[in-house]
Amino acid sequence: MAVESDVLDELHRLRNRVPQLTGSLAATVDGLVLAHDAPGTEPEGLAALTAAALGVAHRMAEATARGGFRELLLRGADGYVATYAAGPAAVLTLLADGRVNVGRLHLEGRRSGARIGELVATHVGQDPGRPAAAEHLATLPADTERRIGTLPVRTPQRPAHQPTPRAGGHRRPI
Repeated sequence: MAVESDVLDELHRLRNRVPQLTGSLAATVDGLVLAHDAPGTEPEGLAALTAAALGVAHRMAEATARGGFRELLLRGADGYVATYAAGPAAVLTLLADGRVNVGRLHLEGRRSGARIGELVATHVGQDPGRPAAAEHLATLPADTERRIGTLPVRTPQRPAHQPTPRAGGHRRPI
């Protein structure tokens, strides 16, 4: 059985455990769809947005010395978008309505993310008839950690209206 069908089964089980879910998507860290259960959304677009958000979240965690990426939660006016690490090469994104129990969402999202990470790791390199997303995963080195994100961390620029500090730390009187 291909990784996509196993991951899709996990997404269906997740929706049964959290009825307030309105959609779910498993993708590679590069934004390629592995499987999705997200009616009314464009899965390729959501996967690409997830990859972009993942890159920014990784850089923010790195810049603030918070360790590797684990999860990201966005709360909008009409609900939640939660993204969880699913092993080193995949990510799980969940869409939920505003009345979801966020603690339950985290609990089940973390469990499913771990399970999807195991499924991806188990299937990579085994099934010669696997689709393109799984072929892409097979090209990743199995023994090295996949670096997420390529955005450079920039030093904040001084606004033009603020004068440059002078040597000695004091200003001249006007």
